[in-house]
Amino acid sequence: MTVRVRSLLFVLLLPMLAPVAEVSAQRRGRGNIQAMLGDPNEFYTPPEFRGNAKYDGRFTFARIKYRGFMCFQREGPGWSHDYPRAESHFMRIMRAVTAMRPFVEHDGIEGGNIIALDDPNLFKYPVAYLSEPGGWRPTGAEAAALGKYLAKGGFLIVDDFEENCSGDGDMANFAAVMGQVLPKGKIMEVPVSHPIFDSFYKIDLGLLGGGRRSQATWLGVFQDNDPKKRLMVIANYMNDIGEAWQWSDQGFNIAPTNEAYKLGVNYIIYALTH
Repeated sequence: MTVRVRSLLFVLLLPMLAPVAEVSAQRRGRGNIQAMLGDPNEFYTPPEFRGNAKYDGRFTFARIKYRGFMCFQREGPGWSHDYPRAESHFMRIMRAVTAMRPFVEHDGIEGGNIIALDDPNLFKYPVAYLSEPGGWRPTGAEAAALGKYLAKGGFLIVDDFEENCSGDGDMANFAAVMGQVLPKGKIMEVPVSHPIFDSFYKIDLGLLGGGRRSQATWLGVFQDNDPKKRLMVIANYMNDIGEAWQWSDQGFNIAPTNEAYKLGVNYIIYALTH
């Protein structure tokens, strides 16, 4: 077992340890936010990107990219925030605590793949992750492709959704985009009693609140708008579990980090079994 895996398991499996000091580097970086919209026809390329791993049937983390540069920070536009450490750490946890053998790293590619919504390869990935929906401006083709993906059984996780991209417009933008993706779909609050929160771990969702995230809410879109049917989209509103994954080996508060990992594991298990 590598030092990194031991470190991550230490965070996830020993929740009773006293919290340690929270890393402040990312917060300091946000002091230099450049709220700018780049060329809507261009995709940003993260400096850590080494290409996508060739599909081999294994579960692979799929991060969705969108055009433009809204929410541009030191980590690039909103969709690339926390890349690739978040998915690299999370996939190591998935490999360690489940029977899955997900892609973790190979030939310099770490964590997972980056996929455009209108890329036909999206349908090879049962779960997709999208960060900072406030800056998301899909084309008609991208919206239509995501709608087909969800209808065929795909599952979308929307994260880093904290109204820090364009203020109150983040929720309005997310609702407008989902109206394009699923014209008949309705965004609903996902009750804490929903099976997704108990599919593998029992989770204390209250630990994911606090501070500026004190009103964390889970929003979703259900098949046929029926809460008893399959949940197709889960949105971590006023929350950012990817950030906890990213900094978990650097002294992030252990209690919410544990729950962020557990929540991610539950999302994957629910998606693969529904």
